Amino acid sequence: MWLVKQTQMMVVGLMLVFSGGVMAADFVEGTHYERLPVAVDTQDKNSVEVVEVFSYLCVHCYNFDPMLESWRSRQASDVNFLRVPAVFNNDWELLAQAFYTADSLDVLEQTHMPMFEGLHVNQEDLRRPDNLADLYAENAQITQDDFNFAYNSFSVRSRVQQAKAKSRAYRVTGVPSMIVNGKYRIDGPMAGSNAKMLEVVDYLVNLERAALETSD
Repeated sequence: MWLVKQTQMMVVGLMLVFSGGVMAADFVEGTHYERLPVAVDTQDKNSVEVVEVFSYLCVHCYNFDPMLESWRSRQASDVNFLRVPAVFNNDWELLAQAFYTADSLDVLEQTHMPMFEGLHVNQEDLRRPDNLADLYAENAQITQDDFNFAYNSFSVRSRVQQAKAKSRAYRVTGVPSMIVNGKYRIDGPMAGSNAKMLEVVDYLVNLERAALETSD
């Protein structure tokens, strides 16, 4: 068993060095990513959690989303990907409310990109609940009554407040930002670009994966 464990650790170590042709020394704490002073709890201690903090009103998040979805499709089953909407002002709060409305109705897959396109391509004012209701009806066949019930529910409003608290705990000052396992924060300026940010995320995921292996 000891030999098997040592072999597993050697494989993980090689992944850290050679994954994507990136050397571990290429990414430096405090330069390419930051360690949070207080770790934030994750949903599942047996997986590596990766969070995108974003806003539908952020054009950089809209441009980043196809890259992020491509990255997401390549992840192993031990990576738990989540999105948390940032809330920096009242308008962003309304779009966070829309995000959690979609999640509560289980239609995020149907509404996520239409939300981005409605705002940044079609120039729709999706801060207005009636316009949001129309978008949900068109893309997810949600009735206006069901939309209004979820949008104005206590649970959705509570989740918006929880997102505010998480953004503060993550020390997010701009979006898109990525959080790995509640310990590390990465953003485009730190990493060098949004595309590079995903390389740093991969590096940190491998670090956390190795830590999980040693704790087993």
